[in-house]
Amino acid sequence: MPCQVRWPTSHRSVRVSGAVPSPTNTDPAWRVNILPGLAEVDPVAWDALVGDAGPFLEWGWLASLEEAGCVTAETGWLPQHLALYEGDRLIGACPLYVKGHSQGEFVFDHGWADAAQRAGLTYYPKLLVAAPFTPASGVRLLSLPGVDRSSVMRALGATLRRLCQEGPFSSVHVNFCAPDEVEELAHVGFERRTGHQFQWINRDRGSFDDYLNAFRSKRRNQIKRERRELTAQGITITAYQGTEIPDELFDPMFDLYTTTVDKFHWGQRYLNRPLFDLLRRRWKHRLCFIVARRGEQLVAGTFNVRKGPVLYGRYWGAFEELRHLHFNVCYYAAIELCLREGITRFEPGAGGGFKYLRGFDAQPTDSMHYVDDPRLGDAIRRYLAHERSANADEIAWLDERSPLKR
Repeated sequence: MPCQVRWPTSHRSVRVSGAVPSPTNTDPAWRVNILPGLAEVDPVAWDALVGDAGPFLEWGWLASLEEAGCVTAETGWLPQHLALYEGDRLIGACPLYVKGHSQGEFVFDHGWADAAQRAGLTYYPKLLVAAPFTPASGVRLLSLPGVDRSSVMRALGATLRRLCQEGPFSSVHVNFCAPDEVEELAHVGFERRTGHQFQWINRDRGSFDDYLNAFRSKRRNQIKRERRELTAQGITITAYQGTEIPDELFDPMFDLYTTTVDKFHWGQRYLNRPLFDLLRRRWKHRLCFIVARRGEQLVAGTFNVRKGPVLYGRYWGAFEELRHLHFNVCYYAAIELCLREGITRFEPGAGGGFKYLRGFDAQPTDSMHYVDDPRLGDAIRRYLAHERSANADEIAWLDERSPLKR
């Protein structure tokens, strides 16, 4: 059963084996500190590790989740981040959480937890490397440019496995990770799990008409009809990015977020109003709000994040239920923004076959998992092999039946 987690909240230090020596330091050992929060590390040093990688491991996002109280021991997300040092220089890190449940992860292991319980094993607490509440793929094991990345990844991976073996944890999970991390974590005993998401890829399309013309005629006409019907209802849609976002929009955007999570029985308020205020002050440059209005009245909106050539759709809400409102605000307006701004990929998050019908292709995602108990680990290993095969077949099936012209 899920549990509330407790673990030491002061610095711990772990020595990394000399099997992964620094290529630039005569000292054969690196030092790994376990940090109780991002407030313990210099933001500039942390973000130097992130570099051009995805936005959801940046200090501003992760530290804001902690400071606002969204990510705490009480919510089942106890921060215990790994920070890898060469002397006093931060050369690697990963966001690590002790989890008392599997909520907010989007790589669903509830079946594994049930199997563990039936076998008389304790599944929680477990260790998780992830961007909380965020099913966006990207780098999870951070490394400083100029330092051998392979060695950093193996050092962090070996430390994660050792913490699992020596602590009260059933397993370690590295969710939505990068391809090079899949390879390196496999070397230290992690198993690969694959899934897929629907993402929009800009294949040299310069305008929304180009986007429409990529569809077969039936689907193209349906999209045109959905756009016309919303316009006929007197709805206008506006996209705001970064400093363009009015400060007064953040409060109603939180209210819009709650309309969705409160509407469904599975919805959970992972975020709170203080987080939106922190992001307004600290992280506005990464945000993109797309809102729908009737006259001056706010009707709906989406909370998106942009970094470089990628747009990430995160949260959606509406004060009114209008026909085709969701598709227009979440997808068509976002795709128009991508085409206008030269954004090459739009990741709207998990789930939703309706994305597939609107030109979002199935793209594989990877996560890596280490299970300490050999019996449970062997059963999961065999299950993952079948799941990978089934996932590959499903992606191929979707590609063959795409609404896009081939």
